[in-house]
Amino acid sequence: MATEHSHIFLRETQETEEFTTPRRGGGQEVPQRNRQTHSVKLQNQWAAIWARAREQQEYRTAVSMPSKDGVYVEFEGAPGFDLVTKSLEDRRAGIRLLNVFTVRSEGDSAQEITRATVFIPSGKQDHFLKKINEYAQTETRKGNPKHVALVQSVEDMRLAVLESFWRDDQSLLPQGTTAVWCEFWLQGTADDVEQRFREKAAALGFDVQARTLRFPERTVLLGRATREQLGHLIESSPDIAEFRRAKETARFFLELENRDQAEWVNDLRSRLRINPDATVAVCVLDTGANNGHALLQPVLADDDCHAVEPGWGVNDHQGHGTLMCGVAAFGDLTDALQHSHPLRVDHCLESAKILPPPPGANDPDLYGDITIQGMYRAAIQAPDRNRIGCMAVTSEDGRDQGRPSSWSAAIDKLTSGYDDDTRRLFIVSAGNIEEQQIWAEYPQSNLEYSVCDPGQSWNALTVGANTEKAWLSDPSLQGHVPLAQPGELSPFSSTSLPWDGKWPVKPDIVLEGGNLAKAPDDFISVHDDLSLLSTGHQPTRRQFDLINATSAAAAQAAWMAAQIQARYPEAWPETIRGLMIHSADWPAALKRQFLNANGQGEYSKSDYGRLLRICGYGVPNLVKALASASNSLTLVSEAEIQPYTKKEGRSDCSTKDMHLHRLPWPREVLLALGETPVALRVTLSYFIEPGPGEVGWRDKYRYASFGLRFGLNSQGETEEVFMKRLNKAARDEGEGRPDTDSGSDRWDIGANSRDTGSVHSDIWRGTAADIASCNLIGVYPVIGWWRERAWLGRWDRMARYSLIVSLHTPDENIDIYTPVAIQLGIPVEVTV
Repeated sequence: MATEHSHIFLRETQETEEFTTPRRGGGQEVPQRNRQTHSVKLQNQWAAIWARAREQQEYRTAVSMPSKDGVYVEFEGAPGFDLVTKSLEDRRAGIRLLNVFTVRSEGDSAQEITRATVFIPSGKQDHFLKKINEYAQTETRKGNPKHVALVQSVEDMRLAVLESFWRDDQSLLPQGTTAVWCEFWLQGTADDVEQRFREKAAALGFDVQARTLRFPERTVLLGRATREQLGHLIESSPDIAEFRRAKETARFFLELENRDQAEWVNDLRSRLRINPDATVAVCVLDTGANNGHALLQPVLADDDCHAVEPGWGVNDHQGHGTLMCGVAAFGDLTDALQHSHPLRVDHCLESAKILPPPPGANDPDLYGDITIQGMYRAAIQAPDRNRIGCMAVTSEDGRDQGRPSSWSAAIDKLTSGYDDDTRRLFIVSAGNIEEQQIWAEYPQSNLEYSVCDPGQSWNALTVGANTEKAWLSDPSLQGHVPLAQPGELSPFSSTSLPWDGKWPVKPDIVLEGGNLAKAPDDFISVHDDLSLLSTGHQPTRRQFDLINATSAAAAQAAWMAAQIQARYPEAWPETIRGLMIHSADWPAALKRQFLNANGQGEYSKSDYGRLLRICGYGVPNLVKALASASNSLTLVSEAEIQPYTKKEGRSDCSTKDMHLHRLPWPREVLLALGETPVALRVTLSYFIEPGPGEVGWRDKYRYASFGLRFGLNSQGETEEVFMKRLNKAARDEGEGRPDTDSGSDRWDIGANSRDTGSVHSDIWRGTAADIASCNLIGVYPVIGWWRERAWLGRWDRMARYSLIVSLHTPDENIDIYTPVAIQLGIPVEVTV
């Protein structure tokens, strides 16, 4: 049997090199135009826009209605072509690009049409007219019309209307005189922007909630308005960037088991070994918690029970929060109750109530701000703890489809330390399928049901569900069968398969979420045998209740993460997230359920890419996440890199540094193993700062503040050639990219599927002799808004990342750990 060891943390071993990306983005595709005809058309449209704007302003002045000092214009590209949005903004002139979105053209050959909304201040109306005139009359030194890319990319221009700002499904727009809850996304973050908007809203007769969310260049408020009031806002406020329909939270329906299990509680309580000096905490953000339960009392103190609004009380009004706490503390209680050995708990719990008791439980709110405030309440009480957030409250309307929302962006802001430079691990459930008619189409229905807001958060560890529970012991269930087979996707779990491939892979991992039973008449229902057990919120009536779905899975993930953090108290939250993903694998049943192997039993990269969108990187292995083994070595490097720089006198930025990691491979051992198959796994984990708002996802308006990628030298590739392949700055002037094999065919997933979001993990497979010379990993930056929005002053920020590398051999008698530890001067400890 392999011996267990602590993972090896490499300290400051990376080498920093000047970096220039060798890849150049493709140019934007714009249609060819008749120069004279096109310029006349746009000149006429521009004149009509300003004539109509003057008419509207004169009318509003005549009837004493407020008006704004400027005009909103909507630009539209040609079907199937790009709109050069980056040239629509001129910050010095006060011209602001507010949102960019696409629609589908009508007809059999539907194509994408890009539209952009731009605010043009009064007195700046000649800005675009001048560009149109210069396009018509002036050539560059190369003989091309001036501004050719911008002007030829514009198909039409018009005054913006309400639909230009509505960044949700058009069917969700307020109808008639009905007022609906809306998110108001304002351009700018200055206090006067918010104050000016609140005054406009008050004048129009609708209320705006007190909560505020601020992101780079965006302020988000929540209010209840009619369609007419939204229209008046566009006419009177110069600060609108977009409108969205507000979210409602999901309701949790749990089938409760009414049993007296006090003796089980007493037995487990007697076996608990609680660490009284625990510095790791799981903060459960939910319906509150009733810590009077005998199992929760030792791990959840009164002082650690909070509520975002004091008037809500800290008690659990519904039961779900207490259920989450039980699993976050002990895992599935079914397992804990069935054995008799001591149970060590090295973390404590905190509860932050983020849902009000009835009747306000389902009112829309700025849940992003509520989530941040819940975490801050706990931090104020105990500022020195390593805190892991855990939340299974989601909005299940599914309309975001991976697109960042104010809620998911708030989690990214919180975890990245944007406000206070404190990074945090945050675990969120992927969201559940709860409808009988959808269950009936399992598993196809899961593939069409989107991960719920805020599960699309880039930095959060989003948890879906699989299940091993398939045994029905209840005699009354004769003829019933489990809907899912052991190891398959839980019928409750949502996926990101419907999303555009540019969005992160979600869920990141899956854990036990329970199963459903199908009756002979095809009725599908929840049953005790197929659910998890946790602490009930009314212990005087019942000690235990059932919990299932992605709520249970998220709570288990928090339980696992807390154990890893307690084992490595100095490890960064990026590392804890990375280790959980790094230890995950897909059960054979999941592969059989969704993949089609070729004749050799192998899967393609596109197969694995599809599987990622269904169940993330699979089921994490706590043993592997906690420790290395003699035949399975894990190295961790936590480092800071400066991705970008700005040369003196220049307004634009460029890439700056890359890191080279030399892996301390046990080369002699690997060469001696020869053709023995080995697996090398690499995981790169980092937290981005969010740049939300529908301003497109190309050019300078990108959601992520920065991005990182990794590369491994291939078999026989020297350091010099490897660096030139990754880094243009390592080449001589005029030297092209080396024509060498990058070894991409050896990776299971491949760059196309793994290089989304802010965590990238892949497995290289080959022989021990092959991997002996593959000991160089480069970590390098890709584009982000820190670089493209230099005026925000964050271009020189340092970016943190955790690089996790494992080498595994199938033979437990082979020791690859000890030679590396000796090479690094690390005492070889043995963990019992």
